Amino acid sequence: MIENDFYSQANHGPYELHDIGDLALEEGGTIRGCKLAVATHGRLNEAGDNAILVPTWFSGTNKIMEQVYVGPGRALDPQKHFIVIVNQIGGGLSTSPHNVPQPSNMARFPLVRIGDDVRAQHKLLTEVYGVESLALVFGASMGAQQAYEWAVRYPDMVKRAAPVAGTARNTDHDFIFTQTLIDAITSDPGWNGGWYRNGGDVHAGLRRHAALWAVMGWSTEFYKREIWRGIGFSSREDFVVNFMEGYFLPMDPNALLSMAWKWQRGDVGRVAGGDLAVALGRIKAKTYVMPISTDMFFPPSDCHAEQKLIPGSEFRPIESQCGHFGLIGVEQSFTEQIDRNLRELLASEV
Repeated sequence: MIENDFYSQANHGPYELHDIGDLALEEGGTIRGCKLAVATHGRLNEAGDNAILVPTWFSGTNKIMEQVYVGPGRALDPQKHFIVIVNQIGGGLSTSPHNVPQPSNMARFPLVRIGDDVRAQHKLLTEVYGVESLALVFGASMGAQQAYEWAVRYPDMVKRAAPVAGTARNTDHDFIFTQTLIDAITSDPGWNGGWYRNGGDVHAGLRRHAALWAVMGWSTEFYKREIWRGIGFSSREDFVVNFMEGYFLPMDPNALLSMAWKWQRGDVGRVAGGDLAVALGRIKAKTYVMPISTDMFFPPSDCHAEQKLIPGSEFRPIESQCGHFGLIGVEQSFTEQIDRNLRELLASEV
């Protein structure tokens, strides 16, 4: 096990760890004593119909979801809803490569799929919190992958779904890009086959990883308009070093690799023998599909093609000049659009 203060309560709390027992994985491994790091806001009402699930995205934790999307007066209002933010397995806070004992730690951490996360979350919600119905599953990026998986696997439980900036089946283009993120880390000699002494040993790979995100995570307009100046950076180089590298350098490399492998293979079609149309056709939730207009990972055209396969769904693209990283709330107009759509969705009859 490796101590990493980045994943501490001081940085990402308050969160609670819930042991949901042994989790048999789709790829054949087992996580023994699987722990989910969970942050809750608000309370479940007597009717049990105000629960909202928010899964996390690649590299993100409950804290960024809370800071950008949750709060009084927001669509995700803890005064009205019981909001459960669950950190994905392998993401650093929940059971992950660096925080489990031998022999299943580090490079021997088992392969986890999106479906494993969703089954674990289902067990958490039903057995720990007594949630039998979800008013909404709201997820962005890898969280959107989980939102789709929830709506397909548990169509009677999920009343509304809001996948933002993500697809139900990862594309070949996105698979290849994600592989470059993986290769950036594993090509660093300090990675040592996944058996480094601490994340700092892999700093060169993490910096390359960050540089790739600096290219694809933000749009061309973000750089052309120098939007980085508005968030406190004096130059492009200052932004890349002190924001992008500063963001990824504290993270555990194996956690990033675990999430990347999972991201690459996201595909709800697996639930229906590989047939994406059949899988999405199972969805009963009122669904708003919300791509980001300038997203190079999950472009609107890819999301629109999937939305057409979901009964009664609506296509609600979000205008942004920031690309995929618009998700972190740099633009006020972005969060206003999200809130407007979520309020409308939550008010809809189901």
